[in-house]
Amino acid sequence: MIITKLKTIDMNIFKNLTVLMIIFFFAASCEKEIDNLDVVNGLTAPTKVSANFDITQDNTGLVTIMPSAEGASKFKVTFGDTIPELPTEFAINQAIKHNYSEGVFTVGITAVGLTGLTSKIEQELTVTFVAPENLVVNVAFDAVNPRKVMVTPSADFATVMDVYFGEVTNEVPVTIMPDSTATHIYTDAGDFILRVVAKSGGAATTEHSETVTIAAASDPVMLPINFESFTVNYGFENFGNATTTVTDNPDATGINTSSRVAKSVKAAGAETWAGSLLTLGNPIDFSTNKNFKVKTWSPKVGAIVKLKVENLNDGNIAHEVDATTTVDNQWEELQFDFSGIDLGNTYQKVVIFFDFDNVGDGATYYFDDIKLVGATAGPGIVGTWKIAPEAGSLGVGPTLGDISWWSIDAAGVTERACFFDDTYVFNANGTFSNVLGTETWIEGWQGGSDACGTPVAPHDGTVAATYTYNESAGTVTLDGIGAYLGIPKPYNGGELTTPADAPASITYDITLSENDAVMTLDINIGNGWWRFKLVKEGGGTVSTPLDGTWQVAPEAGSLGVGPTLGDISWWSIDAAGVAERACFFDDTYVFSANGSFSNVLGAETWLEDWQGGSFTCGAPIAPHDGTVAATYTYDETAGTVTINGTGAYLGIPKPYNGGELNDPANAPASITYDVAFSENNTVMTVDISIGAGWWRYKMVKI
Repeated sequence: MIITKLKTIDMNIFKNLTVLMIIFFFAASCEKEIDNLDVVNGLTAPTKVSANFDITQDNTGLVTIMPSAEGASKFKVTFGDTIPELPTEFAINQAIKHNYSEGVFTVGITAVGLTGLTSKIEQELTVTFVAPENLVVNVAFDAVNPRKVMVTPSADFATVMDVYFGEVTNEVPVTIMPDSTATHIYTDAGDFILRVVAKSGGAATTEHSETVTIAAASDPVMLPINFESFTVNYGFENFGNATTTVTDNPDATGINTSSRVAKSVKAAGAETWAGSLLTLGNPIDFSTNKNFKVKTWSPKVGAIVKLKVENLNDGNIAHEVDATTTVDNQWEELQFDFSGIDLGNTYQKVVIFFDFDNVGDGATYYFDDIKLVGATAGPGIVGTWKIAPEAGSLGVGPTLGDISWWSIDAAGVTERACFFDDTYVFNANGTFSNVLGTETWIEGWQGGSDACGTPVAPHDGTVAATYTYNESAGTVTLDGIGAYLGIPKPYNGGELTTPADAPASITYDITLSENDAVMTLDINIGNGWWRFKLVKEGGGTVSTPLDGTWQVAPEAGSLGVGPTLGDISWWSIDAAGVAERACFFDDTYVFSANGSFSNVLGAETWLEDWQGGSFTCGAPIAPHDGTVAATYTYDETAGTVTINGTGAYLGIPKPYNGGELNDPANAPASITYDVAFSENNTVMTVDISIGAGWWRYKMVKI
């Protein structure tokens, strides 16, 4: 029998000048053929070198070695039973056979790439003919998908392990090495007999079996719905001969690169009203948001998609809205305006119909990301604003519009430069940010001395705030303790004497003028009124597709790295990572029309070990903490954007042009990214070469 123990040794990578000359020759004479060889691209050594071993159970010691690697053109093997020994060369996919006597041997496997670059592993091999003993089987369940089971068996004197998961009859086992792991995802819930058979070089085997229980998904469906959870019971009720199930995303491109989606088949001859419904765990809260968004994939343009909500117990209490598909065979996001819904009733069922009013023709539709959102704000208030850097731009007085008690003068504008560079960002999705940088004006009631200083919580820009703009009433309400416009002191009916008393929301009277480039704000403090004059950066116009506030899309695959442009095969974020890194996915990247740029990180972002962190959420670390006064340059022709300012970045701070940081102190003064826009300039794909590979981010405008 055989026991193998993997020992990874340093990669033996060398660049042979003659090989490079041959590569360049073929690049010139056979460019097309070379371009089709992925292993040549990037001149990288083979990766993921491994080997499976097997042995005949007849006491002959005949061992079969099956090496594998990515990017290998051949293997060189030393068997370890002869000293000295020259390596023997074998082709890829070749099963290598060798007779051993009983003993312990070190097998060397070197993977050789087309370029001559190599990677090597060594495996310890123990050959014996006694039956396996002390079989131990560890069974673990995946934290994200409880139907995913990992089985890791170990035993003395075992060569290989055959693992049977018990879900199908006449099952072909998964054969692994001792101390390795076999993984299986069960299709159905239930009890299954898991069986592990340990084999050696002798005829006798040792066996272990146990019952594995796979629980049915039972968590309730809640908005928003993205179909990524394995514990939520997406139990669709189908009617009219439509069938909806959850499946893998068949087209993970464009605006929807998520892993799982809903699939709806409207069978041939299905009723015109065929559809499916989900029952939610709680009634839908329409008090604030009254618009649904749903990502859909349709094989035809012009298909009516009807979205309906119903009362839990009475289907006659309902409201429905239609939208029409505008593209075929690709993802798009449809919006459904439920502002006319009767708020006197409750609604707990969501019903969807595809190609409504037409008899089914067997077409398949997909949908995903059902979410309730607010109405998109108009362009007037959306954007980045500052207090006008001029005398009289803020002041207070006894009546509306009267600032006779006190107002800023020209000297004050100069003295308070740290205040006049503060920005107030209204995003189209209803979120709001105070962007203050490292300093703002701190008054005595905040513990300051009427001078520039570090922002004081909660008025430090870290709150996750929202706003509601009521154009007809001429008001804007900020929701979030510490969010404010102008200065933080005034609130509705008074003025703060301590930061701890900051209100949860503030409402301002608002007037827009000069083509929505100037905002006049007033707030009644009880015995007087404050007034602020704000100006929109860029004069109220949008000059480039970049202008606005962006986030990395909170979905699987939205950031990753790989060997070539657009390839994120080395690593990419998955659904579990999106949930774990919520402190990162709420970071924003603000491009102002005047050419300024800001990273807005809040109180926490994702920290990695090279920053002194431990791959967890934590307080931002300088210089990547959003305090730098950065600018950007957009080159539409070249398709690039350059971020200027040490510590300013897009996506994550680690990559720079030609490499990756290993110390925050080495942050470059500027970084240039390749950018491409889609979905009416609301989606931005960002790429950056790090020399040996490429990072890619998918960002969405908010």
